[in-house]
Amino acid sequence: MLNKLAFRNMKRSARDYLVYILTMTVVTALMYAFSSLIFQNGLSVHFEVEGVMEMMIGLATVFIVLIVAWLINYMVRFMLEKRSGEFGIYLLLGIKKKTVSKLYIRENILLGGAAFFFGLIFGVLLQQVLLSIMYSMVRMEYHLHIAFHAGTILMTVFCYTGCYLIALLKCRRKFKKMNIHALMNANRQNEEIKEKHEGLKKLLFPLSIFFIFLFWTAFGRLSNTGEVFLFLIGLVLTIYLFYMGLSAWIMCYVRKKGKGIYKGQNLFLLRQFAAKVRTMQFTMGTLTALFTLALMGSSIALMFSEYENTVLEDKFPFDVQVYSTNVEDDFADEKAVIDENGMPSEYYSYHIYTDRDNQVNTWILTHLIAWGTMYRNSDGSPNMPAIEAFLKDESVYYQYDTYMGISDYNYLRKMIGYEEININPDEYLVQIKPRLYKNTKEIGNDLRITDASGQGALSCAGVVSDSFSQDGHNGADYVIVVPDAVLERMMPFYSELVVNMEGKIPVDLQQKLDDLTEEESDADDEEEEEDLRCGSDNIICYGGINLVRENLIPEVKYMLGTFIIPLFYIGLVFVSVAVTVLSVQQLSDSAKYRFRYDVLAKLGLYHTQIHQLILKQLTAYYLCPAVLAMIISGKMILFASKLFVRETGVPAFMGSFFLKSIVLFFGIYVVYFIVTYVGFKRNVELDR
Repeated sequence: MLNKLAFRNMKRSARDYLVYILTMTVVTALMYAFSSLIFQNGLSVHFEVEGVMEMMIGLATVFIVLIVAWLINYMVRFMLEKRSGEFGIYLLLGIKKKTVSKLYIRENILLGGAAFFFGLIFGVLLQQVLLSIMYSMVRMEYHLHIAFHAGTILMTVFCYTGCYLIALLKCRRKFKKMNIHALMNANRQNEEIKEKHEGLKKLLFPLSIFFIFLFWTAFGRLSNTGEVFLFLIGLVLTIYLFYMGLSAWIMCYVRKKGKGIYKGQNLFLLRQFAAKVRTMQFTMGTLTALFTLALMGSSIALMFSEYENTVLEDKFPFDVQVYSTNVEDDFADEKAVIDENGMPSEYYSYHIYTDRDNQVNTWILTHLIAWGTMYRNSDGSPNMPAIEAFLKDESVYYQYDTYMGISDYNYLRKMIGYEEININPDEYLVQIKPRLYKNTKEIGNDLRITDASGQGALSCAGVVSDSFSQDGHNGADYVIVVPDAVLERMMPFYSELVVNMEGKIPVDLQQKLDDLTEEESDADDEEEEEDLRCGSDNIICYGGINLVRENLIPEVKYMLGTFIIPLFYIGLVFVSVAVTVLSVQQLSDSAKYRFRYDVLAKLGLYHTQIHQLILKQLTAYYLCPAVLAMIISGKMILFASKLFVRETGVPAFMGSFFLKSIVLFFGIYVVYFIVTYVGFKRNVELDR
């Protein structure tokens, strides 16, 4: 009998809380699909960053389990309050409290079990989609292959059931403490707005707005981690206090009979909104925090995704490139490995030169935005002791300026499909990374590059910003291109080999070249450090002695994917959880609102006007936490985007990542909003 009653009640709850069930189904599917990347990730064995994806997914799962546990606990408690009157009647009829508690727990187990079952089915399909995307991202072919792994299933079951059991145990303890009176009145405790000290509480509203404004103006100027941490603590408090102040401010406005309350149905809307915010102020603050984290995470994921789709393709312009500190290196061993494992069509070796001076390095360190005033004296002049110490100890720029002959430069340009650039015997040009071009256009005004005699000066023929492998190979950030005759007064600095390949490059060529480099280093009597300097890239930087384009691009894409995929995973779950709470709250209250809308109909409102009123009510309720989250996250995202665009050279407007995140999650938002609106209208329909 108890099982039949539990099953019947479960079906009724599934109908009333369909949005919640659908969300738990989606969460289960996401858990299964992303957990499979830990146990069934066939890509990890192909890359040096093996284990990083698994670690990041595991870390993301920890945060997701915490939020899902909060959602389940919230919903179990919420449904208990909504059905408390029913349970009170059971007790009045003589049913033992322990029996009623078992009934409710069984209902939730059946409800959660149904969502879990359908979620697993959907998760298997989602897993195939996710793997197809990942294989495509790293340029590997994926064949549809449905396989089950005990680890994936057990991890999904453990996370899901763990969240449910914790929530049900807490609910059971709460149920034991409640008597008949408490159960009969639990659903009424939030029906009235308790107005107390509203005049003082309403001050929290302008104070919250002021702090958010202060946050917008001062965040980018915070100078240390401590200041940022304190500011973020204040921001979290502001989020929660904002809703307390907003509700009090609305109630004071209504109490003072402001002019706006007499327009249309504003009085009804303001009272409804204030009541809901007051009873849900902590929950609304939590939802705002979830939206903020989701927007930030997705924006960062979009930044990395934009990088891999644009800049990364140009980072390695040569098929194969090898660096050597030995200026007499003929690269015979490397050529033998390449001949054995691929089909080279052309070899070209050359030198990078230096004049043992550092005037270009000095200009870079004192003019680039990235360095600010770190290497300037108070009067603006270069701080040479600091610059020399930096060049000696840090792996950013070479200790001396780097030069290349025009003949080598043009030959390399021809190899990668660029047009040749001619300069006069009394000229030089600067080859710079594309992202630094705007900041270095005037570099020629301050440099004094001497000619072959060492007496006269060359004039700057311009600054070129084509992609040219300048993460330590053809200079670090820059290389000065001079007439070949000028190289006679310079000394070779290091050697380079570039190779054009035909056909498909083996997936392990990079590894074989790296193994050779390691063997040669171990064989040297005097161990020599490979002094490769990677330039000023500091967000995404990849420096290597050997560069094999077709091996490296998938490697870096996979490395970036270890951040992109977990961030989207967290964002999707956080947004789904937040909008589920919003939807369930409104749909569960719709029966109570039916009486209120019935009264409005009797006062003369048409059905179309009531539908418009419902739309306004839901819009205000849905937009409030979302808009506040956009305002708060917007500053941090725009600040991070500006830094990311500047430091990586991504060809994107800094606000584009934020806008794309809003559009992405607005789509999820709209789906839940439409479902809620349709369900709300159906529940308050007056003519049935």
